[in-house]
Amino acid sequence: MPRGEGTKKISDLFSKYKKRLVAPEASVVSAFVEVVEDLFGFKVPKDKVSYTPTTKTLSLTVGSALKTEIKLREEEVLNHLKGRLGEKNAPRVIL
Repeated sequence: MPRGEGTKKISDLFSKYKKRLVAPEASVVSAFVEVVEDLFGFKVPKDKVSYTPTTKTLSLTVGSALKTEIKLREEEVLNHLKGRLGEKNAPRVIL
C-alpha cells in the first residue's frame, strides 16, 4: 500500500481505549452534580454523593425532600448521565 493511502482518523486510534476504560468515581459524581443543578436548580454537595463503579450505583446522603425529588425523576437524571458519560460509564441506580 503506497504511503498516505488508508490513513486513519486520530479518534480511531483511541477507540480501543474508549471501549476498555471506565470513568472514575469523581467524574461520575461531578456529572451527577451538574445534571441535578441543570434539571432541578439546586446544587448537591459532592461529599454527599458516592458512586460504586462495580454496581454502577449512586448513593445520596441528602435530606429526604431533596432525595425524593431526585428519585421521582430518576429515569430522566440517568438518561442525562448516559448522554454525558456514555452508556458504558453511566450509573444504573440512584439510592
